Amino acid sequence: MILWCEHAWLPGGPVDAVALEVTDGTITGVTTGAARAGTVLPGLTVPGLVNRHSHAFHRALRGRPGRSAESFWSWREGMYRVAGALDPDAYRRLATAVYAEMALAGHTEVTEFHYLHHAPGGRVYADPLAMDHALVEAARAAGLRITLLDTCYLAAGFDRPPEGVQRRFADADVDAWAERATLVAKLDDGDRVRVGAAIHSVRAVPREAPGTVAQWAGTRPLHVHLSEQPAENAACLAAHGVTPTALLDEAGALGPGTTAVHATHLTGADVSTLARTGTGACFCPTTERDLGDGIGPAGALAAAGVPLCLGSDSHAVIDPCEEMRALEMHERLAHGVRERFTPDTLLRAGTDRRTIAVGGPADLVTVDTASIRTAGAQPDGVLLAAGAADVGDVRVGGRVIVRDGVHQLVDRPAADLSAAITAVHAA
Repeated sequence: MILWCEHAWLPGGPVDAVALEVTDGTITGVTTGAARAGTVLPGLTVPGLVNRHSHAFHRALRGRPGRSAESFWSWREGMYRVAGALDPDAYRRLATAVYAEMALAGHTEVTEFHYLHHAPGGRVYADPLAMDHALVEAARAAGLRITLLDTCYLAAGFDRPPEGVQRRFADADVDAWAERATLVAKLDDGDRVRVGAAIHSVRAVPREAPGTVAQWAGTRPLHVHLSEQPAENAACLAAHGVTPTALLDEAGALGPGTTAVHATHLTGADVSTLARTGTGACFCPTTERDLGDGIGPAGALAAAGVPLCLGSDSHAVIDPCEEMRALEMHERLAHGVRERFTPDTLLRAGTDRRTIAVGGPADLVTVDTASIRTAGAQPDGVLLAAGAADVGDVRVGGRVIVRDGVHQLVDRPAADLSAAITAVHAA
């Protein structure tokens, strides 16, 4: 297969007239200054965008404003109501539509931070992996690659047992979690499905458990919600006398395979610890502003050498261009300085450092450069102007998932999403 790109974002920036040779889903040739041939992709083609942090069921909360002043903690109660209404079939239907929305927005891969493990009351389903299967099947149906993070969740807070809907999230102890996670690991096919682990937070995993989760993860991805709220930091200091970052460092849970999600309220010492251990950070700007979490130290982390990636978390917005843009715009708001991040560094965060290069997967997204939003933009400025509506063509492993803005595998994603969300709230 030959794909001719009007503009392609190669390592270093956009290049005109690029021909990509694709064999069995892998890029086997890159030619610049190529004559038009094969399948023509008008616009700007970039590496597949990666949604590195997702809670698929949170999408059911979008567009349902509260009727009183709310904080993260009051929002959480609404999230629990949605979690309490889902069963495996309902979750598969909802997640399929959510992942289809991601594909339409330009995502080719999703990392699902999965903690809705069990039936109501914490009962184990006859198939203990029923909810895991639902998510893997949803990603397959929508055409996305998925990294499924089996999340360890053991407590409602420091020294508090799970209560209410939280029992659906929780295992009896860290060994029970590891036993189930070992079953989940069998879903890993090394290509379209990867399995990793997650520590929900230092609130939800007792101090003695993160080390066990990290040991189980080994070379697999390991993620953790870190310092999302000031209250989390204060409670950790009161319970253990250290910050969440320091606690995880002591447990051996930080390192190059670990990604700290949010990392909003870090001390200077925390930033240094993440840099020293090689830990990455995943920012979710549209969710962090939706929940009033605050603006995290993205610039300081990047300056310290901490790799950054992006996610849409609770899906207040599913638009990777907006997440990339917001990373820069939040820095401008916080510090009054423009261009902390160049367009190339923003794209590296949006793709989790993936590039269009020989040997890489043919996960490609083509953005319209002549829409009402992008008209007149230079190629390296298109992503600062574009939105999800400007995504025309999405390919995963060379396979067309979206063509001319239409999903090729899910017939009516908007209707499916509406029906799935309506059913959740009616349950």
